[in-house]
Amino acid sequence: MSRYSKDDIIRMAEEDDVEFIRLQFTDIFGQLKNVAITSSQLKKALDNQCMFDGSAIEGFVRIDESDMYLYPDLDTFEIFPWRPQQGKVARFICDVYNPDGTPFAGDPRYVLKQAIRRAQDMGYVFQVGPECEFFLFHTDEEGRPDVRTHERAGYFDVSPIDLAENVRRDIVLNLEEMGFAVEASHHELAPAQHEIDLQYTEALRAADNIMTFKMATKTIAKRHGLHATFMPKPQEGVNGSGMHINMSLTNAEGRNGFADPSDPLKLSEPAYFFMAGILRHMKAMTILTNPLVNSYKRLIPGYDAPIYIAWSASSNRSSLIRIPTPRGESTRIELRCPDSAMNPYLALAACLQAGLDGIENRISLPESVEGNLFAMEPEALKARQIERLPETLGDAIEAFEGDPFMKKVLGDHIYTKYLEAKKKEWRAFRAQVTDWEISQYLYKY
Repeated sequence: MSRYSKDDIIRMAEEDDVEFIRLQFTDIFGQLKNVAITSSQLKKALDNQCMFDGSAIEGFVRIDESDMYLYPDLDTFEIFPWRPQQGKVARFICDVYNPDGTPFAGDPRYVLKQAIRRAQDMGYVFQVGPECEFFLFHTDEEGRPDVRTHERAGYFDVSPIDLAENVRRDIVLNLEEMGFAVEASHHELAPAQHEIDLQYTEALRAADNIMTFKMATKTIAKRHGLHATFMPKPQEGVNGSGMHINMSLTNAEGRNGFADPSDPLKLSEPAYFFMAGILRHMKAMTILTNPLVNSYKRLIPGYDAPIYIAWSASSNRSSLIRIPTPRGESTRIELRCPDSAMNPYLALAACLQAGLDGIENRISLPESVEGNLFAMEPEALKARQIERLPETLGDAIEAFEGDPFMKKVLGDHIYTKYLEAKKKEWRAFRAQVTDWEISQYLYKY
């Protein structure tokens, strides 16, 4: 049941002097879109009568079937604290519907809702806590972003070494004013790199929160004269930006379904099966958790990002899945490969469906791997049948194409459109002549 009724929304908009409302939605590539209306059109929006041109959104529909409707999720109504206090700006996150009143199969939020419904049918609620990393860079004289930064701070440094501490604090305060629960924030390892961790919550709200977080971070950084980027690897030679996903299932009794005090590791049978499902489908899923050509510049040895498909019973940060130390109701698994460019609706849907597949089919989990995976010899990895994550977007496309599990998770529409777009992106990248090639080959050959 919704927290708010239509009457509640109308009353709050009037009381808070809301003048503009953004009807937000997300395309299949994780880009936030919106249609803005004035408060005079609020009732029309609440009656699901606001229409937009779906053919203008890449991956949505053809020009001859372009009319689509935005259905606001009333519980996502928020007022932007960084906008003017007179004539305030609010937003809804919307679901996309066809003119006949059916959900649009190309709406990423719908894909996640379907996965959540399957979990509910199995007696589970999917809980998610994202760790959001990003860089803050300067802009040039014309306001265009580049990768310059004056700071040289590292892990957990403070002001004055951390030159953007005030920016990060401003982001957190604005998020909290919007009702976010922020667990922690700190400077990350690379210069100009930061992390803000959002509190555990139900998966749909977590995905909505990630999209709002990205928008707020970019907006507030710009107010400070900086550019916030969620590009996975904007600079060579330093760590890239991940978005580690902490996951667990709440069971029918409202308890943590991954916890079992009688197990040697304090993990339940569903937890083991859930991890096994993710490991089984990880190669095909990687194109969603790591969606860009640039994503695979992060997934290389030496920069804390996992490269092997393995799990660790300890807090081993070289493994793809690790088990953080807390147990009991705080038991969770952490998937470490996703990066900040992912579409959270599609990536979380894939993780959940893979985990549920593991539970439903009782997929066996390989042995836990302890020790530094990066330091293991190839022969040792091969002997333990430990596979590598895709090394390029091309490898990820190959693992994704034709995979029946991913086609079922995404549906034919998104599966086909996403694959077409990623093939096009990979072809365009392969046609480029890079500065590295010029420096290596121009004189020599």
